[in-house]
Amino acid sequence: NKQFASRKSRDGFSMTNVLRNIQAWRCCALVASALWCAVVADVQAQSDSVRLHRLQEVIVHSSHSEGGVASAQTLQGKELKRLSVLSVADALRYFSGVQIKDYGGIGGLKTINVRSMGTNHTAVTYDGIAIGNAQNGQVDLGRFSLDNIEAVSLTGGIRTGELLTASDYGSASLVYLQSKMPVFLNGRRNVEARLRVASFDTYNPSVRWDEKLGKNISSTFSAEVMQTSGRYKFSYRTTDAAGSLANDTSAVRRNGDVRACRAEWGVFGTTQDVYWRTKLYLYTSRRGLPGAVVRGRFAHEDRQWDTNLFAQTSARRTWGNYGIKLNAKYAYDYLRYLSDPRKDAGVMYVDNNYRQTEAYLSVSQQYKLQDVWAFSLATDYRFNGLSANLTDFALPKRQSLLMATAATYQTHCWQVQGSFLTQHVADQTQVGQASASLTRFSPFVAVAFRPNKHTEMRAYYKQTLRMPTLNDLYYTFIGNIHLRPEEATQWNVGATWQKGGVRFEVDGYRNRIINKIVAVPTSNQFRWTMTNLGEVSIRGIDVKLAMAGRIGDVQTQMRATYTYQQAVDVTSKTDLYYKHQIAYIPRHSGSLVMGGQWNRWWANYSFIYTGQRYDQQMNIAENFVPAWYTSDLAVGSQVRLFNRNVKASVEVNNLFHQQYEVVKGYPMPGINWRINMTVEI
Repeated sequence: NKQFASRKSRDGFSMTNVLRNIQAWRCCALVASALWCAVVADVQAQSDSVRLHRLQEVIVHSSHSEGGVASAQTLQGKELKRLSVLSVADALRYFSGVQIKDYGGIGGLKTINVRSMGTNHTAVTYDGIAIGNAQNGQVDLGRFSLDNIEAVSLTGGIRTGELLTASDYGSASLVYLQSKMPVFLNGRRNVEARLRVASFDTYNPSVRWDEKLGKNISSTFSAEVMQTSGRYKFSYRTTDAAGSLANDTSAVRRNGDVRACRAEWGVFGTTQDVYWRTKLYLYTSRRGLPGAVVRGRFAHEDRQWDTNLFAQTSARRTWGNYGIKLNAKYAYDYLRYLSDPRKDAGVMYVDNNYRQTEAYLSVSQQYKLQDVWAFSLATDYRFNGLSANLTDFALPKRQSLLMATAATYQTHCWQVQGSFLTQHVADQTQVGQASASLTRFSPFVAVAFRPNKHTEMRAYYKQTLRMPTLNDLYYTFIGNIHLRPEEATQWNVGATWQKGGVRFEVDGYRNRIINKIVAVPTSNQFRWTMTNLGEVSIRGIDVKLAMAGRIGDVQTQMRATYTYQQAVDVTSKTDLYYKHQIAYIPRHSGSLVMGGQWNRWWANYSFIYTGQRYDQQMNIAENFVPAWYTSDLAVGSQVRLFNRNVKASVEVNNLFHQQYEVVKGYPMPGINWRINMTVEI
């Protein structure tokens, strides 16, 4: 049943999958009815008395294929639940080609960098609709809990699926978050309560309530509260000019407390030809910003308040070979940042407020011809507004119009896909001059070949843009309205081999970014500005291996990834750092997840490795950042207690108590624990 629920939630917008699920259950019901009639008839033939026979439950099994023209990675269902992770950012660490920038502890900012292209080249979508941040282009993945997430996917190129939005074609890579769908196996209501207790005074209660409102309508409500002090011990080491250890100090991370609340409410409807869903999402938090540990300074007092609210809806309708999907969204984001010299004498007084609004509308259409050809047309409109209490702030507004045309040819052995994206962006300001309007065209072409049922080969070419953010253009004394967008070009060649419970994938890629947006000092060393200076050349290899099997009565799973990346700065041959590895990109990284299940017990071990890096453009000893690794162990069980299903697990994270930093100056926690308990009411 859980596998069927995982399949249903994998692509909630696909009417084809919904119909297949309905048809599958109808077939199961018919088979069960036929078996029941046969049993009754046989019993009546043997005896005048009627005896009741209980039939075994029918379970539908399904597996999701990650193949296609794009390179895709997915964690979903039980595999996702058993990882020792709290947020989406933690789960994405286990994908190849990914670097997560973590600014320390539970409350620190967490952003993603895929294949060394930068955070702003990766789009994040929630149930198929993009999560925007026009101010700085960065989505904090740490605020997305996994309690209401069924699947996390990372796709390079184009996400496979029908009726994609124009925005899906516009990013170098795409993180796709699929929320859980309500599935009713017994009755009209599912209620689940969960409590997490962890190190650093962490308490995290949550609840999920699913209700069947009618034959074709259901709803779900999910809420959680998270509170932590964020206080953990760490070691601070410094070296002298000769590289010898000069100081080794133990300290406690402070000002890392977080109080956050998340609430989601969704309504889902399904008929024979229509599928629709509506969602309301609210996230609020107040937190301390622990800051960087530099030059012996261990304490910071900066504070931040966040409110993120959005309402989105999506509806899909099919008429034979023609399908249409409508998406709409409104979002409001509030951020307050406070730096108070009365609490920290080393800072200036800052009390800034930022408010972002976003309105989004998308129409996607597709027509299938002879089950071989599919033609698509998608149009997206997005409005962004930003206000702040800064002096002489520009108060910018941005309107974006994207239109994508695509065609797909698919047979048993071949899949060829091509698309052409037109992107138009226009800004307006109330103070000062606005950046000039921009129109760009971006092509994409991909091909996949399956010579047999076990092997697939693929390749794609794609051009994308990274638009300057509103901060890049209009931030007081720093912005530059003459910035050009970063232009990225991607080449990818890969292959997949799968047989039985073994799946092996390898992808080689080359990326090139020009007009890289960087901050440079002006004539005043205390005042910087944004400009187009950089050019980056990236070459890499991603390797993925997944295995599943059985040893006696134990079901086993294993997943391993490895990434090699050469990401070098090729801006100018006269630069001292010409062809040096860019900051925070390791040449070698990887992960390993192993797990097993026996009866109602399960255990999971996970390992992450990130190789040595440099925190500045110059690859010299002073900028060296050592490699780090972590090991996590989790053990859990499910029992029947007081006629309720109870799930419990114990996790030990950073098992070997390694002292490490993902971002230099932001120490991460050592060994820590977490206890989880879930009750199905």
